[in-house]
Amino acid sequence: MTRGGIGNIMKQAQQMQRRMAQLQEELANKQVEASAGGGMVTATVSGKQQLLGLKIDPAAVDPDDVEMLQDLVTAAVNEALKQSQQMASEEMSKLTGGMSIPGLC
Repeated sequence: MTRGGIGNIMKQAQQMQRRMAQLQEELANKQVEASAGGGMVTATVSGKQQLLGLKIDPAAVDPDDVEMLQDLVTAAVNEALKQSQQMASEEMSKLTGGMSIPGLC
C-alpha cells in the first residue's frame, strides 16, 4: 500500500470518528417512551439508554399488590430500553452504511 493510501485511510477513520461522536451527542438528546399496563406506568429513556423519567398512575398503586406495580415498572423500563437500543442501532447503521462494527451500539 502506498503512503498516500494509508493517509487516506487515516483521514477516513478520523471523519468516521467525528461523525460517531456527533451521533452520540444526538442520541443523548433523543428520547423514547414506553408504557405498560395500558399506560399505568410510562418510562422515558434517552438514546444513550439512561432512564430519564418514570410516571406512575396513582390507580396503579395498590398496597395489597406491590408486585404488580413492580412488574409494570420493570416491563415499561425494559421496553423503553429496548426501543432506545433499537433507535441507536438504526442510527449507527446509517452512519456505517449497514456494516456491523463490533462494540458500536
